[in-house]
Amino acid sequence: MSIAKTRFSKAVLAAAIAAATTTVSAQQKEDWHTSRWGKDDQVGAANYLSNEKVLEAIKLVKEGKTYSLGINLNRDVPAYPPRSFNLTVVQPNQQNGTVLGPKNFTYNDEILHTWLGIGTQLDGLGHVGIDGVYYNGFKSEDFAAIDGLKHLGVEKIPPIVTRGVLLDMTKHFNTDMVKEGTAFNRKEIEAAAQAQGVEIREGDVVLFHTGWLSLIGKDNKRFASVEPGLGVEGAQFLADKGVVAIGADTWALEVLPGEEGTGPFEVHQILLAKNGVYILENIDTHELAADGAKEFLFMLGHPKIEGAVQSIINPVAIR
Repeated sequence: MSIAKTRFSKAVLAAAIAAATTTVSAQQKEDWHTSRWGKDDQVGAANYLSNEKVLEAIKLVKEGKTYSLGINLNRDVPAYPPRSFNLTVVQPNQQNGTVLGPKNFTYNDEILHTWLGIGTQLDGLGHVGIDGVYYNGFKSEDFAAIDGLKHLGVEKIPPIVTRGVLLDMTKHFNTDMVKEGTAFNRKEIEAAAQAQGVEIREGDVVLFHTGWLSLIGKDNKRFASVEPGLGVEGAQFLADKGVVAIGADTWALEVLPGEEGTGPFEVHQILLAKNGVYILENIDTHELAADGAKEFLFMLGHPKIEGAVQSIINPVAIR
C-alpha cells in the first residue's frame, strides 16, 4: 500500500471514529433518561448494592463505634422555603385529668405537621426532573399525583448498607469551614481522596465534610442561602464511579452560588434524574471528621411512606 493510500485510510478511519463519537454523544444526550437497568427500573444506583458489598463493608468495623449522622429536628431548623416542621404533643381522651382504667393509665401522643424534605434527608428519584421528565423517562403528568407518586416513591428504595467514604474538605482547603461558592469537582475530589489514602468504588456512599453545619443556630440565614459543595463535573465524575448516594453537611449538597454557566440545582438533575444517584442532605459529619474517619460501614433505613418524594432520615456509620 502506498504512503498516500495509508494516509487516506487513516484519515477516513479518524473521520469515522469522530463521526461515531459524535453520534454516541448525541445519543447519550438525547437518551439521558433511559436507565441502564431497564425500562421498569425505579431504584437507580441502588442496583449497585449487593450482599457482597455488605459483607465487604462489615469488615471495616474494627472498634464497634457508632455515629448518628442525623441532626436534631425542631421548628427552628433552617430549611428550603417554604418547608417547615411543627410537632404537637397531645394527651388523647385525658381532658381535665381523666385517667384510663383502674391502674390510672395515662399517656402522651404526638401530631407531626412537616415537610419530609427537612433536616437530615434523603432525596428520592422522583424529586427532581428536567422539563417534566424524571429518572428513567417517567413524566410528571403520568406519575406525580397529589396523593403520592405512582412511580419512584421512596418505598421502592431498599436499605442502603454499604461502604461509606468521608472526604474531609476542611483538611483539603486547610480551614475550619469551607467558604460558600467553593466547588468540589474531579480535581478536588481526587486530591482529597488521595491525601486520605482512600479509593472511591462502585457501590459506595460518599460524604463530604465542610464544617457548614456548624452555622445552624448561629447564622441560619447564611446556612440556608449559600454553601460550598459538589460541582457539575464532580457530580458526573462520582456518578460515573458508580456510587449509590452522595451526601454532605450542607442543605443542598451542591455548590451555591452555582458555577458559571450552570442552571439552578443542576447537580440535582445530574445525580437524580440522569443517573439515579441519591442525595443525602444535612448529614452530621463532624464527629466522623474529628475522629479522622475515612471509610466505614454505612447503614440507612427510612420510613417507607408510599408515594413520598423525600424522607427524613438518621443514617448510622459504624467503625
